[in-house]
Amino acid sequence: MAAPIDALGVAVDDGGICRIRFGGVPPNQAVSAPDEVMARAADELARYFAGEDVPFTVPLSVTGGSEFERAVWRQLYAIPYAEMRTYGQIAAAVGEPDAARAVGTACNRNPIPVIIPCHRVVGADGKLVGFGGGLWRKKLLLELEAKVRIEREFGLG
Repeated sequence: MAAPIDALGVAVDDGGICRIRFGGVPPNQAVSAPDEVMARAADELARYFAGEDVPFTVPLSVTGGSEFERAVWRQLYAIPYAEMRTYGQIAAAVGEPDAARAVGTACNRNPIPVIIPCHRVVGADGKLVGFGGGLWRKKLLLELEAKVRIEREFGLG
């Protein structure tokens, strides 16, 4: 699907969305998808990119990753729209306070970016560091969410 951050390849398996890839269709992924899940994902992602604070409800199918990575991805999924956390905060939340670097690795391996919002994780000093899709995409996603939040909070939208 088209998006302001480049094309997104969205893959679906029997459990739901299993992969999102920046730049197009994920390789080696199923091409026949349950129409209702793909349509719902396309609708929710389109609304998100149009500037809506979308509560993603499309089912996700996260089957890979280590136990630690899955714990990190659950924490990422829980970060509210237009808010940020540091790698250290996520590490502490999963019970591994000294594992900020490992959190960064888990973010890089996130199979469903945007919906599992790894772009909302920043360095300890608030700087934009590390993003598998490129820092320019992370910046655009955070700017989109910040704009929507400001408009909502100040009644400008």
